[in-house]
Amino acid sequence: MRINARPIAWFLTGALGVLVVSCAAGVIYFKAGAHGFSARARPTSVEKFAAREARSMAAPSDAKTKTNPVPNSQQVITEGMAHWADHCAVCHSNDGSGQTLMGQNMYPPAPDMRKRESQGLTDGELFYVIENGIRLSGMPAWGNGSKESEDASWKLVRFIRRLPDLPPEDVERMEKLNPKSPDELREEQEEDQFLSGQPSKGTH
Repeated sequence: MRINARPIAWFLTGALGVLVVSCAAGVIYFKAGAHGFSARARPTSVEKFAAREARSMAAPSDAKTKTNPVPNSQQVITEGMAHWADHCAVCHSNDGSGQTLMGQNMYPPAPDMRKRESQGLTDGELFYVIENGIRLSGMPAWGNGSKESEDASWKLVRFIRRLPDLPPEDVERMEKLNPKSPDELREEQEEDQFLSGQPSKGTH
């Protein structure tokens, strides 16, 4: 009597999947019991794996195969760099390391976009994550469905590919493009007033 191995393989695969999910849920349950749901706790290796898998699975199969329609030109890279500095660097840092106050205090922390786990994603996957975000993470959806939004996201993808080899001078240039805090804006204004000979506020 010949046994059909396919249903057995499906059953074993499903059982293995349930076991993995159950183990992950158990780890999270016991960790939550010890630390609550504080974002200050460091993710376990299981949670880090789950976060990487969630990012990998965030994009549907048809999105993963999309190719970047914007040219790989210096102008595109420059625009992508400016967009990154203004929108993304607060969490991912200018160099893509994720070593910022906000990025490291997320749960899980912002990934290092220079490493294989990020650079191994296809252009289509990166684009989809930028446009649609990832649920239950700190990654928001930046897309609004417009052609302008999609073009900006594809330019960001071009820039992300440059992050592993980003020269220090580009990182320094981006610091001038980062959003300014109220204190920084006030300091710049006072400096401009001093250089132009105008009295600053508070001068009588």
